[in-house]
Amino acid sequence: MVKKQKFWITLMAALLVIAGWGHQAPKAAAASGFYVSGTKLYDSTGKAFVMRGVNDPHSWYKNDLSKAIPAIAATGSNTVRIVLSNGTQYTKDDLASVKNIIALVNQYKMIAVLEVHDATGKDDYTSLDNAVNYWISIKDALIGKEDRVIVNIANEWYGTWNGSVWADGYKKAIPKLRNAGIKNTLIVDAAGWGQYPQSIVDYGQSVLAADSLKNTMFSIHMYEYAGKDDATVKANMENVLNKGLALIIGEFGGQHINGDVDEAAIMKYGKEKGVGWLAWSWYGNSSDLSYLDMATGPNGSLTSFGNTVVNGTNGIKQTSVKAGIF
Repeated sequence: MVKKQKFWITLMAALLVIAGWGHQAPKAAAASGFYVSGTKLYDSTGKAFVMRGVNDPHSWYKNDLSKAIPAIAATGSNTVRIVLSNGTQYTKDDLASVKNIIALVNQYKMIAVLEVHDATGKDDYTSLDNAVNYWISIKDALIGKEDRVIVNIANEWYGTWNGSVWADGYKKAIPKLRNAGIKNTLIVDAAGWGQYPQSIVDYGQSVLAADSLKNTMFSIHMYEYAGKDDATVKANMENVLNKGLALIIGEFGGQHINGDVDEAAIMKYGKEKGVGWLAWSWYGNSSDLSYLDMATGPNGSLTSFGNTVVNGTNGIKQTSVKAGIF
């Protein structure tokens, strides 16, 4: 009797499995690269990814790469934003050099955010279009690396505090990149040298809609205007997130030309709201902006600001988690 019961139980279980086989949900396939969904960025393993890292001034210190990248990795950073040039203002970083940068960053288990710096503060569309054409010219370095390379189209393009013209520019730029076969997650800096987040609040949804892949996120640069105090930092983050847009703080310092920056608030709300941030910058700022240096050289010791960002409350050491591919 016991044997018969076991037989029938086994048979019924097998029949149920067979009957339900066609109705089982297929196993989710891994994505080919980073992707934006709502207010979050996800890596190719499907894990939410929150950037924690620094900006590396590579284009002005090209010979320091092999020193700077390991030193940045040693902070625990999961991301490094690399300053590149398309040659219109600074010395061009060619295809071979960009491939080398990506390989080195990857070796040290960080995600590379690449940006073109020549368009900084410019208002003319040609400057933005030059950045787009640069990405297209080096797309062989980007295609196939969507799981480890993110494209910050143009650093602080559109210096004027005007959202509509800023948006019109990106509504042309993004489709051009997509039509060229570039599928990497894109980052768009706010207008007003990155410090006018109202441009994202007012027009970010329409800029995202111009991306056929809906794989664009937005960046505020928090200095003395966008990051001046706790209330401003909190409101600027929330106002973008409340629009259903993905956000990072692509640059921030501890102070700037016209006032203080509340870096503690940036790190606090970055953790609380799951917003990524990348401090400016590892080293090499001009003497009048040396307070922005995080280290005394490409592989030098940490400055006071650097120590705050790396070892402070809500800093890199406490909050950085590597991308799923690593």
